Amino acid sequence: MTPFAEILALAAERKGGVPALERILAATAPRSPAEIASTPDDRILAEMTRRIFYAGFSAKVIDDKWPAFEKGFNGFDPKACAFMSEEHFDRLMQDRGIVRNGAKVKSVQINAQFLLTLKTSHGSAAQFFANWPDADYVGLLDVLKKRASHLGGDAAGRFLRAIGKPAFIATPDMVAALVREGVIDHPPTGKRDLSTVQAAFNRWSEESGRDLTAISRILAMTVDSQPGPAPHRKSRTV
Repeated sequence: MTPFAEILALAAERKGGVPALERILAATAPRSPAEIASTPDDRILAEMTRRIFYAGFSAKVIDDKWPAFEKGFNGFDPKACAFMSEEHFDRLMQDRGIVRNGAKVKSVQINAQFLLTLKTSHGSAAQFFANWPDADYVGLLDVLKKRASHLGGDAAGRFLRAIGKPAFIATPDMVAALVREGVIDHPPTGKRDLSTVQAAFNRWSEESGRDLTAISRILAMTVDSQPGPAPHRKSRTV
């Protein structure tokens, strides 16, 4: 497998040098486990909901409507949302201040119930996410897919990044870099593929000391997404 120092050098070359690259990475630097653990669970639910509604909609539209979301969902208090009445649901479905997608509105209730379960077993949902090992990120994605609502695929990774958890996301550029490096030969479509990606990320993390988010972004920045020939570099297999 290609030494991560070579991948970093290629990304730095594209972005104008290592200092410029580090400034880009700093914008999405993860939070410490202690910082994640201190996040109120209503903010965990809010970030889940924001990323769920982003999918299929303009992020700007959702952001502009966000004050109405906060009001309509009682500040995303997990207990209030978990025990949402049918009358409250009906009011939300008539509220022009939010995006009235029934399945996504219902997901808030399901996810609130999930967070309350985590609070019972871990002290808080935030504590659960903070303590989950980054080396088993794929396992965390599996938990979200099976136990939460509308948090499969990229939405789960973007939610985790939003709360400060290191995460890799299978963007086209990141996938292209992994194919070039011989890690995979097609976009990851299931847990087995993602586990292969995780193994490569874990090795690069041990080698470089960088987190999953940084490795993911550095890989993506080695790919020229604009038309034109990319620099030739021999790929290596895992």
